[in-house]
Amino acid sequence: MDFILEVKDLHISFDTYAGEVKAVRGVDFHLRKGETLAIVGESGSGKSVTSKSIMRLIPDPPGRIVKGEVLFEGKDLVKLREKEMQTIRGSEISMIFQDPMTSLNPTMTVGKQIVEGLVKHQRLGKIEAKQRALELLKLVGIPNPEIRVNQYPHQFSGGMRQRVVIAVALACNPKVLIADEPTTALDVTIQAQILDLMKDLQKQMDTAIIIITHDLGVVANIAQRVAVMYAGNIIETGTVDEIFYQPKHPYTWGLLASMPKLHTKKGELVAIAGTPPDLVSPPLGCSFAPRCPYVMEVCVSYMPDYKKSSRTQYAACWLQDERAPKIEPPWEAAGGSK
Repeated sequence: MDFILEVKDLHISFDTYAGEVKAVRGVDFHLRKGETLAIVGESGSGKSVTSKSIMRLIPDPPGRIVKGEVLFEGKDLVKLREKEMQTIRGSEISMIFQDPMTSLNPTMTVGKQIVEGLVKHQRLGKIEAKQRALELLKLVGIPNPEIRVNQYPHQFSGGMRQRVVIAVALACNPKVLIADEPTTALDVTIQAQILDLMKDLQKQMDTAIIIITHDLGVVANIAQRVAVMYAGNIIETGTVDEIFYQPKHPYTWGLLASMPKLHTKKGELVAIAGTPPDLVSPPLGCSFAPRCPYVMEVCVSYMPDYKKSSRTQYAACWLQDERAPKIEPPWEAAGGSK
């Protein structure tokens, strides 16, 4: 099947006073037209760096794409000149950032910020572009768009600002939408509204979405496939049902076990022991080995290959090797219920 986006063997480093931080180390994933892929993991696992590299938004220096390919409709974005990227960024691929207040220009009306992209990428006249801006504000659920289009970001609530950011991102009908923690700064009720809005808009526009999050509740609500990221690597990937109910990697078990459940009692939340590794000197073997309760000698010395457990699920873990001892994942961690 053809993919609208493919990331192949992507390596990204940052030069710091402490040395070269290998933030992303050999990431591979793909995205089909109209689907939603969630990339999940702890803070510092490389999720946002990976997503920004697709848009070529990694500041250079100190960051750089060391090697790898980002194929959009077969075209390698890594090799494009900045001027060529500007024709893709915002029109073919758009991004919703985590904090809408820093995404929007406080000195410009929200209407002008939507119009800007339409005039640049769609070659619309100002009158036509403003009419389209009104339609977009209405589409994302902004009440009284005729009034709101002339207002400034500070005159909107947090949830409404995020809706405006989505309108800006969707203005040019992008084929791929990257949402980097789009609901983190919002309360639970508004989170649900924003996620429902994104799902509705995806159905209407057939846009492929990559959503970056550490909230597994968000994943369950919106995604079809999940890539679990740890220490700059994708360590497991599969459908939502596979990741929630049949996870293969101990790190995924830990993430799922740490989710609060309705019957969780006070003081019973589970945490993954330890901290992620220092990526100035990444571990020789599996990055999760120092924190893994099932660690074996081979885990410390050698990086595991991806093992296929179904047509859509892969995990990089030595426990998936046929020679490894058989370990049943903790029932709660596997997302099931007795």
